[in-house]
Amino acid sequence: MKKILSLLVAGMLSVCLFSTTVLAGSFQTQFDQLGVSAEGVYIENLDTGVVMYEKNAHTPMAAASLTKLVTTMILLEKTEDLDARTFEAVGSVFDIISQYDSPSHADIKRGATLTGRELLYAMMLPSANEAAYIVAYNIGKGNVSNFVYLMNAKAKQMGCLNTKFTDPCGLDPNNMTTAYDMAQIIKYMSTYMEQRDLFAQVCKTTKFTMPAGVGFSTANEYSIWTTDLLIDETRGDMYYRDYTQGGKTGSLEEWQNFAAWHQKGDMRFVSAVLHASNTADKFQQQYYPTKAAKPALYETCVLMDWVYENFHLDNALDTGAFVTERKVKYSTETDTVKLFPKEGLYTILPNESDQSAIQKSYNLPESLAAPIEQGEVVGTVTLSLAGESIGTVELIAGSSIQRNQVLYLISRVGEFFGSRYFRVVLVLSGITAVGYFGVFLYVNLRHKDDRKIRRTKRY
Repeated sequence: MKKILSLLVAGMLSVCLFSTTVLAGSFQTQFDQLGVSAEGVYIENLDTGVVMYEKNAHTPMAAASLTKLVTTMILLEKTEDLDARTFEAVGSVFDIISQYDSPSHADIKRGATLTGRELLYAMMLPSANEAAYIVAYNIGKGNVSNFVYLMNAKAKQMGCLNTKFTDPCGLDPNNMTTAYDMAQIIKYMSTYMEQRDLFAQVCKTTKFTMPAGVGFSTANEYSIWTTDLLIDETRGDMYYRDYTQGGKTGSLEEWQNFAAWHQKGDMRFVSAVLHASNTADKFQQQYYPTKAAKPALYETCVLMDWVYENFHLDNALDTGAFVTERKVKYSTETDTVKLFPKEGLYTILPNESDQSAIQKSYNLPESLAAPIEQGEVVGTVTLSLAGESIGTVELIAGSSIQRNQVLYLISRVGEFFGSRYFRVVLVLSGITAVGYFGVFLYVNLRHKDDRKIRRTKRY
């Protein structure tokens, strides 16, 4: 059953994750003027597949703690009972973590036994590195490399071809990904993954209580907090955005990553901002000079604020809306047939634009031949904005039209006599007739000459 489900998921991913319409060229200059420092950016509208903005979106960069998204994904998909206390915090995990300078953690002690749910919150909220290694060690059956293999296989299955993991948490700078790949991963986890509701719940949680007995600094219960200030109304202050539904931060050096998904009204987006420079965080500079910079959070605010302030979702094609018409041959019922879109098509438009800014190009014959069935696909229409294709939709006949057999036969006869085939046959027939006539004249003249010769011999 699991194999069947994995095949279905793979097919779904190939259809859903990569059905995008690239419109970034239309808005690129406008976004560039925002002056974001991030080396890699990708923003995609989930309702239409329109790519709003991309900057080095396919260039591999250090993933940092965005790596934990895939660790979280595998934990959710591989663990049947998240509340079973079966995950052991073995000492080797902490030996690995201790090699790094000040790694983020959830204060889990050596030898603790935890549930999958506790580790899920520990990875997604404070970005606990030991939690990711505990997950990898236990699901990998004592071998972290086995788990990393699963991570890379999952990334490949999702079509994230420029993503490669070397550990389960992102501390190793050789964990590589792209803005595009991370946007696809967050899209899958928030929209298509079977456990998406639980994932969304975790991502919206600002504080989680760890149970007594698992902590290093205390034997009592203790709290862990999210690093995603865009969802934290209490602690987020200037960073808080009510449209952000969840995301994951990550950093290693003087930069930060952030991948998230957002919804405001009927407009849903995924975003990935990679390697935003610490010097870009104007909130930190103006309001929190004593606190650490959060440049990817700041630049996500800048980008998504601008998106929601300047764009709207537009029903570019409605299934019941007349699009165009074509002449009909061989019918006495009507001279034309009205055409309608087989499916609706939404797109993203700047607020100062309306549907008049959309151009339509048709792939249709000049006329259609009866009989025509209502709902029959007869061609396509492609919509474009500023020279970039929005999408292509099939056009269907709005009514059934019967063929008049007499008109059809007359037309066919006329077509035959006006056809190249008929002209070729006519020419060949003429040549043949001329040939036959020439032979006839030749034979007739020879016959007359023979008769003259016989008469001369007689005398």
